[in-house]
Amino acid sequence: MMFKFGKNINQKKQGYTCRQAGMTYVELIVVLSIFSVMTSVVLFNYNKFEDKIDIKVLANDIALKIVEAQKSALSGKLPAIPPADWKPSYGINFDTSSIDEKKKFTFFTNFNNDFYDASDSVLDQPIITKSNTISKLEAMGCSPTQVDNISIVFKRPSSRALIASDGLSLACASSVQITVSSPELINSVIEVYSSGRVQIN
Repeated sequence: MMFKFGKNINQKKQGYTCRQAGMTYVELIVVLSIFSVMTSVVLFNYNKFEDKIDIKVLANDIALKIVEAQKSALSGKLPAIPPADWKPSYGINFDTSSIDEKKKFTFFTNFNNDFYDASDSVLDQPIITKSNTISKLEAMGCSPTQVDNISIVFKRPSSRALIASDGLSLACASSVQITVSSPELINSVIEVYSSGRVQIN
């Protein structure tokens, strides 16, 4: 300790001055401001990125359910108690007539027609989370294009999609578009062609 003290005295004698390095308040405020701005930008972009991922996942889930209905029909899957002379027929129903209906869709066994009604058996009714919704249903090739309800049914042995709205066949439809949206209006579109092909745009 004495040696160090003596060294400091010698440095002062030689014209050296000891100074403590540090930040002033102004420098500290500037650094914190830059850090805050960068954090805000990163969080904003992350939230937008997360919304895009959520919508893509939802679109994939819906597309997979449609493909599951198609595969169940083609593979000849039978329900617990199938009706007499029933050929495997499965479908998905979408409804945008109310807020509650926009937050779910129905996977069903189709018994006596080519659309969803009370006589059909519901196999699954997934609930859409995170305030995302099915925002729009369109039957491409029909007039008017936009509808409130769409049923997509697959019947063995054909892989084609039978499209109906409110109990009426939409033979005019070349495809249907199901639009899913987030509260921030990030959209994804599932398109189901009458040939049975399913595509996510």
